[in-house]
Amino acid sequence: MSIEAQVVPEPLLPEPEPRQIPTRYIVLGSVVVVVLLLAIVAVVLYLASTYPAEIEAIRDILIIALALQSCIFGVILVIMLMMMVRLVNMLEFEIKPILERTNETVGMVRGTTTFVSKNVVSPVTTAAAYAAGVRRALKVLFGDPRKNL
Repeated sequence: MSIEAQVVPEPLLPEPEPRQIPTRYIVLGSVVVVVLLLAIVAVVLYLASTYPAEIEAIRDILIIALALQSCIFGVILVIMLMMMVRLVNMLEFEIKPILERTNETVGMVRGTTTFVSKNVVSPVTTAAAYAAGVRRALKVLFGDPRKNL
């Protein structure tokens, strides 16, 4: 008895259908977002008319934060560009030679199998066929030696 575990196929279950979001939830969410945006605009306009100096200070701070964020994104983009250049170099100078050597090896294996097939397997098969033919011919001519006794 073999030690291999028998694989019992699992019953095929139908794929669950993707759940649909009810339309009323989408409409309700859209209304809530629009109301919140209008409330924020109203609060900003009220504060701008009531406290203009403070709003200008907050505006200046947000402009500085936006400039810092732009600088950080610029640095991240430069780093990503350098990583892309390294990836392209790796593909061109490391992976491509490996693939070329693999292709050469496959070509050599193909040539070796063709050579072995023509020079070893084919003659051996032909010799075995002739031997089987001679054996069968002798058996037909002289019969089975075990049965002739």
